[in-house]
Amino acid sequence: MGVEFRERRQAPRIAVAGRLGGRARAILDARILDISLTGARIAHLNPLPPGTPCTFELPPGIGSVLLSARVVRSAVIGSEQTPEKRRLLRYESGLTFVGLTEEQHAALAKALEKLTPGGGLGSGRLFL
Repeated sequence: MGVEFRERRQAPRIAVAGRLGGRARAILDARILDISLTGARIAHLNPLPPGTPCTFELPPGIGSVLLSARVVRSAVIGSEQTPEKRRLLRYESGLTFVGLTEEQHAALAKALEKLTPGGGLGSGRLFL
């Protein structure tokens, strides 16, 4: 005796043989722990394998600069529990900025001038 399911899709799907790939993009919030002209250390809740290319966006308060980057290291540093009682791992990752244009480098330098050591940086966004 089989169970019958009512189709809910608005359009039929087509099965694909072999390995046809696609891309999915993600945007992650990341807390900036420290930053320099060559890279940044960030805290976040999603795994980021070393070697992952990304675009890092500085927070609006210091300039909203978009920078090409690559993850050079990432490690679990703890966990936290959501109000729904789900356990999330907390990660810390190191980014190196890659292929910056002169304009991006100048904008980053200007943004860094606004910072004070030990002052709050806020959160940036990571585009994967």
